[in-house]
Amino acid sequence: MAKSNLLCPRSAAALVIQRVIQGQSLNTAFVDISQRLDETQRPLFHQLTYGVIRWFFALESISQQLLSKSLKTKDADIQALLLVGIYQLRSLRIPDHAALSETVNASNRLNKQWASGLINACLRNYQRQQETLEKNLTEQTVTEYAHPAWLIEKYQADWPALWQNILTANNQQPPMMLRVNSREYSQSEYLELLEKAAISATAIENCPQGILLEQACDVFALPGFVEGAISVQDGAAQQVVDLLDLQPNQRILDACSAPGGKTCHILERVPTNELIALDISQERLKQVEENLSRLNLSANCLAADASNPQNWWNGEQFDRILIDAPCTGSGVIRRHPDIKLLRKPHDIDQLAQQQQALLDNLWPLLKPDGLMVYTTCSAFKQENELQIEAFLQRQPEAKEHVPVRAPARRVSFGYQLLPGDNDLDGFYYACLRHR
Repeated sequence: MAKSNLLCPRSAAALVIQRVIQGQSLNTAFVDISQRLDETQRPLFHQLTYGVIRWFFALESISQQLLSKSLKTKDADIQALLLVGIYQLRSLRIPDHAALSETVNASNRLNKQWASGLINACLRNYQRQQETLEKNLTEQTVTEYAHPAWLIEKYQADWPALWQNILTANNQQPPMMLRVNSREYSQSEYLELLEKAAISATAIENCPQGILLEQACDVFALPGFVEGAISVQDGAAQQVVDLLDLQPNQRILDACSAPGGKTCHILERVPTNELIALDISQERLKQVEENLSRLNLSANCLAADASNPQNWWNGEQFDRILIDAPCTGSGVIRRHPDIKLLRKPHDIDQLAQQQQALLDNLWPLLKPDGLMVYTTCSAFKQENELQIEAFLQRQPEAKEHVPVRAPARRVSFGYQLLPGDNDLDGFYYACLRHR
């Protein structure tokens, strides 16, 4: 792309934020717009984009107090650029004069030269009124914690003593964690490789292949990444495979497998197993295949709806079934802050129905004495312990299986990691044994 057509980090961030506000996922918008940016500018672009989305409800409140009237819908990019400017002054170490001048100049990259005066005036007013504006945020929970009201109320209802901890954890920048391919290296061996590469890291507690990086980095800077030595995966997700109690020569179903982290982890542990990796999305299944290829693993990948086995199942039952169910993602908002803007209250009931269909329709595919592991990256009880309680009431041949080591806090049914517990993602686990 010609340099004259390239965006600057601030104008690029504004375009992504505009798209997210209009309903597009952050990841989709980010990947698309990043192609219009010089590679050296992408770290700042990432920091601005994710920072503004993470603190959107606070920044939006501040911007409304700075504007004498709301901007027109066609100028949503300028509204987003104003949020970028406020975020820099509020949260980054960029000198104020540079943040202000570069944000003003970014309006020209958006072909909205008229907006430069408006952006300049609003940001200077923020500098003058910062103490008052910040104090105003604390008057409402929505702006203090930068979450929509319905989401706050849901956390409060489910976790009355812990909701503030959850909201605070949701607003943290997530750490980068790795899973060592045990076919290639032990955890300690790979830590030595990182030390030689001058990359600071530590072992993750209770994750035999897990490593926590002190600072996030480009995956291609990690020793052996291309060759399949490691994968990027949060420690919470790494605990799932332990619960499956894998044995050689088992037939395994990973029912909602994309992007393939758990599929690959299963095969790293016991490569002789026959594994079917299913996902409803052909596009997302490509990610599974790419990960398998990089790690030199193989599985039978099928694009199909797991909740309709008659369309894909050959009649042979499974020893192990993993259902990493579609969910609200309310446990991983620190990694996907656009959930705050895109997820809606009615989504919970719809997702709970999908989860129920997966449990009910996949249960007959499990062998007697087989093990089903149900997981979500949600912190909501309706998707987790209440879902499993209802399933056990419907299915007399199912009983809860107690694993050797509990992966998280015990709840009425299953185990729940809340966002921030042990600096891990929020995650739910339930183990079900066929009587």
